[in-house]
Amino acid sequence: MKNGLSLIILLAPALVVILVLFAGGLALGLSQSLGYMPIIGAFGFSLQAYLQLLRSPGFVPSLLLTIFVSVVATGFAVVLAVATALTLRKRFVGKKIVSFLYQFPLTIPHLVVAVGMMMLISQSGLLSRAAFRIGLIGDSSQFPILVFDDLGIGIILVYIWKEVPFIGLIALAVLQTIGSDYEEQARTLGANSWQSFRHVLLPLMTPGIVPGSIIIFAYTFSSFEVPFLLGKSYPAMLSVLSYRLYVDVDLDARPQAMAMSILIALFVLILVLVYRRLSQRFVRRLA
Repeated sequence: MKNGLSLIILLAPALVVILVLFAGGLALGLSQSLGYMPIIGAFGFSLQAYLQLLRSPGFVPSLLLTIFVSVVATGFAVVLAVATALTLRKRFVGKKIVSFLYQFPLTIPHLVVAVGMMMLISQSGLLSRAAFRIGLIGDSSQFPILVFDDLGIGIILVYIWKEVPFIGLIALAVLQTIGSDYEEQARTLGANSWQSFRHVLLPLMTPGIVPGSIIIFAYTFSSFEVPFLLGKSYPAMLSVLSYRLYVDVDLDARPQAMAMSILIALFVLILVLVYRRLSQRFVRRLA
């Protein structure tokens, strides 16, 4: 009993912060998304903001762009992470330096990477100037549009550069744990390199890769700073659209902004539940 009380006392500060900041903010956002805004004289509750949001002309393009960026960034990050993990598990000259550089992106905030990417690949960036200097292009307008483009290429590149080490280190840890015995047995039975990877290594890495991929997808889907800096004004990703509705001078747009935020949070919550379910399934499979 005393131990339980002591534990509650020790956890109380953290629980208070979580309840006040997270639960309180979520409750406020939910109430405003349902139209309860006493500051503008709205005291009722309804789903009007959600209906207006779903019917707005910009919602579907923003949703499709957000899904596209999240899927492409996550997919490329996973493929490159697995490929680099398979390379880093081998011994070669300079491996320590390469491993350090490989992990370096994890220490840099997304906002800094976004600014750096803008300076590097925009039509007035370093690559464009270098291409002009060596005669590949006649002027900066001939350089491919990689920032503020329709497909969010700049946004995708930032997430790939940032998230490849995240997934790669997970895959590398799994590979180092299982060793090379399974591969050697597969090759003894006649399997080639691709078959060993496809039927042996990949299934063993999946319990680590899948949950990590879900985390990356959820983060990319709801992230704000990178699409805000590198994305087009229309269509904008859902997080940017929510922000613009929130800062609109017309307070009548505030419920729609909150409705957008609640929908994003709900989607991320679903992904968290999927992550938990998959993790439990993989744990039971390995037990």
